[in-house]
Amino acid sequence: MKNQRIFSGIILIGFGAYFLLQQAGIPFFQQFSTWPTLILIVGAAFLGQGYGAHDAEAILPGVINFGFGLHFQLVGRLSFWPQNHIGMLILMISIGFFLRFLKTNTGLFQAFLFLILSVMLLFYDTIAGYFGWLQSGASFIGKFWPALLIVVGFYFLLKKKK
Repeated sequence: MKNQRIFSGIILIGFGAYFLLQQAGIPFFQQFSTWPTLILIVGAAFLGQGYGAHDAEAILPGVINFGFGLHFQLVGRLSFWPQNHIGMLILMISIGFFLRFLKTNTGLFQAFLFLILSVMLLFYDTIAGYFGWLQSGASFIGKFWPALLIVVGFYFLLKKKK
């Protein structure tokens, strides 16, 4: 990180407010006195660093931390919020890559890759239901998709640059 003034300021203000409200015992804030709130604060600090200090490399960890904190805050509180943690978490990574791409023009492929993976994980049952005649193939893919990810990963590692 280039200039950590913004990051440090947001961390100190956020953690100070968190612990002050925790000690105050205000009933409304007690429901937010959990570890996901701390992750939200760290994510906000990274986002502040990324956009306030024009440090584009801080955007990705900012979105990931903020998104993870937000997800874990909402998962038990909103009935419509998806319970599938891994699909939502990969979606947050995808959003982070998209936002970083807007600043740096790099990472678009990774953004789409994570987006496709998150959609597959979040809506696997629905997608498999639409293609009932492919149910056996989807079941096979559902069992062995991690191996496919490993193979594609090795392909990218071993691919020669042109």
